[in-house]
Amino acid sequence: MADIDTGGGGGKKKGGKVRSKKSSTRVDMTPMVDLGFLLITFFILASTLSKPSSMTLNVPDKTQQEETEPIKASKVMTIFLGKENQIHYIFGKAANEDPELKTVQFGQEIRSALQENKAKIGEKDFVVVIKPTKESTYKNLVDMLDEMAITKTKRYALVDQLTPDENKLIADKMK
Repeated sequence: MADIDTGGGGGKKKGGKVRSKKSSTRVDMTPMVDLGFLLITFFILASTLSKPSSMTLNVPDKTQQEETEPIKASKVMTIFLGKENQIHYIFGKAANEDPELKTVQFGQEIRSALQENKAKIGEKDFVVVIKPTKESTYKNLVDMLDEMAITKTKRYALVDQLTPDENKLIADKMK
């Protein structure tokens, strides 16, 4: 609050002139400081909440080209994201003679399949290829990327198109 200090100032002295009292103002800055700290706190909190939360995705650098050995088909797990949260997966290529297409659901089934096959092949050589179909949803793709992070699978790739052999294999499974 603003206080008015009425002490001091003129008065009648011996042999002097009569002067009027001078009033001095003293402003209490405590509420202003409180308000300043409240505003600072509010803006820090608001800026922290406005940061977007997203998943980190490691993408290879285009300028850096490394010569790598071709990956053996027997060490590749291909995952097809289907409709109604179904996941189909095979090992090797779909062109192989009669590949075994297994169907699982999101959650513990796909997680245990990933961990089991990673242990069988070895973490260093294990590669996962994720192929969403036209019937799958964006949520399925994000859930599958979450599974890659949960199972700590380091080598995986997203492929947006299925080969004709893979389309035939999935169509035969749906019949």
